[in-house]
This record gives sequence, C-alpha cells and structure tokens, in this order.
Amino acid sequence: MSTKSKIEWTEQTWNPMVGCSKVSSGCKYCYAEVMAQRLQAMGTAGYENGFKLSLLPERLEQPIKRKKPTKYFVNSMSDLFHEEVPFSYIDQVFDVMERTPQHIYQILTKRADRMAEYFANKAAPRNAWMGVTVENKKQGLRRIDRLRSIDATIRFLSVEPLLEDLGEVDFSDIHWVIVGGESGPSAREMKPEWAENIRIQCDEQDVAFFFKQWGGWGADGKKRSKKANGRLLNGKTWDDMPKIDAVVSYS
Repeated sequence: MSTKSKIEWTEQTWNPMVGCSKVSSGCKYCYAEVMAQRLQAMGTAGYENGFKLSLLPERLEQPIKRKKPTKYFVNSMSDLFHEEVPFSYIDQVFDVMERTPQHIYQILTKRADRMAEYFANKAAPRNAWMGVTVENKKQGLRRIDRLRSIDATIRFLSVEPLLEDLGEVDFSDIHWVIVGGESGPSAREMKPEWAENIRIQCDEQDVAFFFKQWGGWGADGKKRSKKANGRLLNGKTWDDMPKIDAVVSYS
C-alpha cells in the first residue's frame, strides 16, 4: 500500500515505480538509493532489484482504494519522468489521478526536459501539482523555465538540497517554493543567507514559501542530527502552501 510520509509538505507517498539513476549534483547522496538498498536487504516487496528502475503496475490503483482526500507525493523513491519509463506507463499514472479528483498529487522531477516533452500537447490534471528540483544555478535554474511551459494549476520548486546561493531568481508562474538542506552522514552545508535570499524573493514575488529543514548542518554552521537542527529560519517556522481552492475541494 501507499505509505504515510514524514515529509513535512505531504501526507502519503505513492510509488508506482522505484529506482532511479543520478543526473545532477543534487543526486550525489541520494536518500532514496540508501533506503532502497536497505529495503532490498530486508526483503521488502518491490525492492528485489534494489535501486534499479522497476515499474510496479500492481501499485497503480492504490490511491483509488483510498476515499479520504489525501496529498500524495508521487514517486518519492524514483522519478516519474526517468528516461526508461515509457510514456504509456506515465499515461496510466496520470489516468489514476484523473479518476481520483479527491486527492492532490505532488510530482517532482529533475528531468524537466522529458516532463515538458510529455506535456507538449496536453495539460496536467487539475489535481496534479507539477514540480522540479533546483539545487544549484547550472543544473537547477534552467529547469524552472521548462516547468513554466507546462499547463498546470500548481507549479512548484523543491530547492533541496540547496547547494549554493542561487542569486536572483525569476519565480513568475511558480506558486510554491520549498527550501531545505541536505541530510545524511555526507551532507553538504547550506548557508543561512542562501535560504534567506530565496525567502525574500518569494515574499517580493508573492510566492508561497516553505522551509523544510536544515538537514545535517545547522544555521550556526555546526554538524549535528537533522532533528536537532530543526526547521527554524531566522527564528520562525515557514509553512506556506499554495492556494488550492481552485484545484480541488480538499478538507
């Protein structure tokens, strides 16, 4: 079944496929890869191939069985727009979303070009929030323009792990920005001024801002557990969400 999530901005995860491959700097210490290897060692169904891409059609109808309106993070353990995922299978994933208008689906990818190719002649379902990862200038910023080209009710950015100062960013036609640092034993440090720069620009451009976590490095530049570092930015918790009244009736 789908799994209750500890991710602050969603409720459940839905993985109709698992496994992926690295495409950018943000993938270097992939949490999903480590988790997949652990689940394989435990003999967990779906992870027989570890982190090798595996389509799991038996999981496609999981959200249909859930009547309670739910926010689903789609493919927390993979990337829906991975090059090895046929468009015909992606069609099936979005068909489930169309058939379950009571839910909200949050789709995040680093493969913005393939996502734009898929949506070249179609719109995303109204209850599908489309997002891209933006971890740095060179690889991340260009994904925003590709996301902007997609006909979607909600477009969002996951700026996690934030690996450098992004400078000035055009957030036009973007509705929500999530910022977070990297976790794990090899986590790279996120500077407070990098996160604050994004928060200020979101405020100036009227974009919802969500600060997810510091990760393995605190605001004071000291390394400690993710839990100990917490979620405060400049002494406050930032939990803004995009306005969803026009998307679905959600309560």
